[in-house]
Amino acid sequence: MLIEGENLQVLRILQKSYYGKVKMIYIDPPYNTGNDSFVYPDDYSETLAEYQRRTGDKNEAGFLNRQSLWKKNTKENGHYHSAWLSMMYPRLYLARNLLRDDGVIFISIDDNEAANLKLLCDEIFGEENFESIVWKKKGGAGNTEKILGCLTEHVLCYFRKKAAGIFNYRNMDRVYKYEDEISEYNLEGIEKTNSGIYERPTMLFGIKNQKTKELFYPSSGMRWTLGKEKIEELIKENRLYFDDEKKKVYVIKRPDDYSQSKNVYYNLLTDCGSLGTAKDEIANLGLPREIFDTPKPTGLIKYLLNLATQSDSLILDFFAGSGTTMQAVMELNLEDGGHRQCICVQFPEKLEENTEAYKAGYHTIADITRARIAKVIEKLKKEKSAEAQNQACAQFTLSPSCFKVWRADVADGAALREQLEMFRHAEKEEKTDAQTAMLAELLLKMGLGALGVQAIAKSETVASLTVHRVLLNDNRELWLCFEPYQSALKDEIAKARPAQVVLLNSCFTGEKADEQLANLQLELQGLGIALTVI
Repeated sequence: MLIEGENLQVLRILQKSYYGKVKMIYIDPPYNTGNDSFVYPDDYSETLAEYQRRTGDKNEAGFLNRQSLWKKNTKENGHYHSAWLSMMYPRLYLARNLLRDDGVIFISIDDNEAANLKLLCDEIFGEENFESIVWKKKGGAGNTEKILGCLTEHVLCYFRKKAAGIFNYRNMDRVYKYEDEISEYNLEGIEKTNSGIYERPTMLFGIKNQKTKELFYPSSGMRWTLGKEKIEELIKENRLYFDDEKKKVYVIKRPDDYSQSKNVYYNLLTDCGSLGTAKDEIANLGLPREIFDTPKPTGLIKYLLNLATQSDSLILDFFAGSGTTMQAVMELNLEDGGHRQCICVQFPEKLEENTEAYKAGYHTIADITRARIAKVIEKLKKEKSAEAQNQACAQFTLSPSCFKVWRADVADGAALREQLEMFRHAEKEEKTDAQTAMLAELLLKMGLGALGVQAIAKSETVASLTVHRVLLNDNRELWLCFEPYQSALKDEIAKARPAQVVLLNSCFTGEKADEQLANLQLELQGLGIALTVI
């Protein structure tokens, strides 16, 4: 699901439907380099209202112009870091609400704000829930780097509730150097430096070779890493190897000796792709290679997905950019047979006319996101036609509510009667694809979320009316209808026995509208079917 809109507003809207349901969040926010567009530049010497009036950032209706929400935060701004952190704080706070108890958020960031972002995340997620990951983004220094060539970026990792077993641990594809009649095996040394804080006099004992009866001692300046009891246990199990020539002792490690929960994921990522491979991936889809300065490779996102998700997990990215996360989820689903779902959010920030993207016909970042996802789906269906047929992305645009807002401050009798009359039709004026818009809004408000996405393409004609049917968790259905009510619909409802029916007040028309509604309420109540009238 791709949602085009301001991500703070979208995160608020997603709260009810997706609270505590997201397994992994990955975001690649603006890095606050001094050239990024992301914050509303509050002037601290005047009130916000005064600033908006002076700059014209509010339209005639009193609403903020959307593009005014995202402006460049230059380093000359006295609140340079504060402005960026103020932008991030509410988004991360709402994002935390969406994480499952075993959920994880990964945030890509560079040195401009890494330290400040960690402090902010420590406050929101708890410093005890932190882990650090470093990604090697390129192989050499750039022309603009004068002192140290920066080859890495940070990926801050925060758990909703840090606990063992959240990450998917797996055995490494190990290479074994030796083999005997039992199995393949490796030899691991048991010596360690014996000085400073590592000095252990009790670890300087002799180990007897049971065949030659020779005693082996640690090399000069070294000590054993295993105690006497463990050594005796290994001798009984015939799991020590004595090198008579080098006078060394090794532990024999066979495949079964390696823990099945051994973590082979490391916090230094050196082989997950680079900025160059990320740009190549974009170019391979037919988009301009330099459409973004610092895109992320799908290999990096897949690594994190393998680390933190299961085959049916829900993933969220509310700084979608070019849509790398969506591509990584789709490709990984095809690679391992998974059914992960992904929600991406991207603000339609306008692009400068001198950029490669604008010259290629893309006027906003959201245009690029949509185009890449469409090209990915097309590419996957060509390459893996059978497996990729179910790959799809529902697309939404954040817009004002389809329904009128009840004014609770009205106290005058005449004004109240006027408002009641107005609410005979709770929905606003007709607009293109109004049913789809109303359906999506109602399902989000009812907390059904992704189920609604699946329902949008599944409307059916029942009693000559368009009925949207949503399958609920208990395998019962929710029916929604926005067209003028007909008595034949009641008979169809009685046959199907859905759990709930949602109708508009405006569905009931004519002189007997109130009577129709009252009769329907009574009959459905007798059948144990809930009726909601909007």
